[in-house]
Amino acid sequence: MTSTAPAPDALTHRVLTLSCPDRPGIVRAVAGAIAEHGGNITESQQFGDPDTHLFFMRVQVESSASHDELAGAMTVLAEEFGMTWHLDVVGRPVRTLVMVSTAAHCLNDLLFRQRSEGLPIEVVAVAGNHLDLRPLTAFYGKTFHHIPVTKETKAEAEAALLALVKELDVELVVLARYMQVLSDDLCRELAGRVINIHHSFLPSFKGARPYHQAHDRGVKLIGATSHYVTGDLDEGPIIEQDVERVDHTRHVQELVALGQDVERRVLSRAVRWHAEHRVLLNGHRTVIFR
Repeated sequence: MTSTAPAPDALTHRVLTLSCPDRPGIVRAVAGAIAEHGGNITESQQFGDPDTHLFFMRVQVESSASHDELAGAMTVLAEEFGMTWHLDVVGRPVRTLVMVSTAAHCLNDLLFRQRSEGLPIEVVAVAGNHLDLRPLTAFYGKTFHHIPVTKETKAEAEAALLALVKELDVELVVLARYMQVLSDDLCRELAGRVINIHHSFLPSFKGARPYHQAHDRGVKLIGATSHYVTGDLDEGPIIEQDVERVDHTRHVQELVALGQDVERRVLSRAVRWHAEHRVLLNGHRTVIFR
């Protein structure tokens, strides 16, 4: 159970997400609890997974009831139905740390979308293992933290990263082409809170130089995958994927440009859906309420 309490003057438009073992009466119980607190449901989606026998639900509610009153009602339902749930304010910017190396396209896109398109995140800092993107970070008025990583200093670097996450009260970490593998311990510590963009349509062409591999194989589609980070490299629950059709006339440089455009789109969608509480974990898969 998690619950993020808003500031005293927060809006009364809230979003509730939940999952629990599937059984009759869940929707009626949730809707009834909302109605008892003067709530009006403005958006509702649900899904029962026949494979895992789990039920998932996302509801947006306008209510004059306080956060604590709605949270109290959900606590009672959680005990009855074995629910995991989260209650937040619709549109509240999620405190986000962006991790980078040297590629600028994903960082630039996220910062631009936050500023110009209402991407519901607050980028509280950018951290990189190289200094290349410090000027771009400064252009957007963000603070850059240099955390160099070598084989010998990996543990110290991850400790510094985790300290930064705690110091800045970070809710989401985005690996915007951050070219370092996170340790199993760090993945467990930040489980469900780290989103990566992989520059291929997983599971094909893993590792380095994917577009060169794709060109060598004469592929007809290139793509990108955004997923939650786990200890299994590039095997975390997938949030979003997209592709571009190509043919034999495309050179490697063209594939790189097309691929980077796909990466930007895929990562921004994944970050938006996470920030809007539209992504629920279902084992090694995800349920996406768009």
